[in-house]
Amino acid sequence: MDRHGLTEAGRRVLRLEAEAVTRLEDRLDDAFVRAVQALALLKGRAIVTGVGKSGIIARKIAATLTSTGTPAFFLHPVEGVHGDVGNVLRDDLVILITKSGESDELYELLRVVKRLGVTTIALCGEPQATIAKHSDIVLDVSVAEEACPYDLAPTASTTAAMAMGDALAVALLQLKGFTREDFAKLHPAGALGRRLMTVADVMLTDPEKVPCLTREATVREAMVEIAYKRGTVPIIDHERRIIGVLTAGDLTRFVDSKEEFFHRQVWEAMNPDPKTVTADTLAAEAVYKMEKYGIMALPVCDGENRLTGIVHLHDLMRARAV
Repeated sequence: MDRHGLTEAGRRVLRLEAEAVTRLEDRLDDAFVRAVQALALLKGRAIVTGVGKSGIIARKIAATLTSTGTPAFFLHPVEGVHGDVGNVLRDDLVILITKSGESDELYELLRVVKRLGVTTIALCGEPQATIAKHSDIVLDVSVAEEACPYDLAPTASTTAAMAMGDALAVALLQLKGFTREDFAKLHPAGALGRRLMTVADVMLTDPEKVPCLTREATVREAMVEIAYKRGTVPIIDHERRIIGVLTAGDLTRFVDSKEEFFHRQVWEAMNPDPKTVTADTLAAEAVYKMEKYGIMALPVCDGENRLTGIVHLHDLMRARAV
């Protein structure tokens, strides 16, 4: 086969698989709605199962559900009927992925979970097959033909099943009100997780580690606080409201201008217009503010400007906030 023939072969596969997915759209009916609602009301876990290539798709669907807020796991049907069905509880739901709908291993597992009273959803390529007939909800994922030139290897059919699984997961997350922030919490190491990281994820809150002094404290006390607590000290009133900040730079400038300074009060040396953030400020925004004003740490305050912690640039960089 020449280069043109190879290109055409690839195009044919993509065309057939795209058509297989497109045809699913017209089949989304009340069964799909009931499937999403059953998953939304689920008190237990979604258990996804399948044999062969369908089993691989089942693993992917289970992973997608888990990452979008619905606890799920893959159960191999053979292992299931040899003891692992003990993992299935009455409040769970089982999703079966099958092209033929006649897999002996899958049917045996279906019979067992039905005795437990577990709700079953079949993503089936043959809506009139045995497994479809004995499942509570059936989603038709049949295809006109496989992309394999011999119409044998699961290609278009597995693509269709995976697309239907994605449709279930996405409709479900919208129904449950699953947000970008929820997604980020489940993917803290991913790019989205880092983009949505907040100051609360990185800030120091331990009273032993968060520096602070009242305005009446002496410069001598401030020098000790700065030396042991990373160079930035919020100054607070008696209700813990932030009224200023004292940095190593502020202290150096003050000392240079005064002959007697140890017993001076910190309000004389502090910056009375401190830059602060709240715990729900995006970490990237905190980094931007630090870079803009050339500072290494920001006091964290609540809605009434009371000190709740401190966030350092080095900690934000270590957390890969940007």
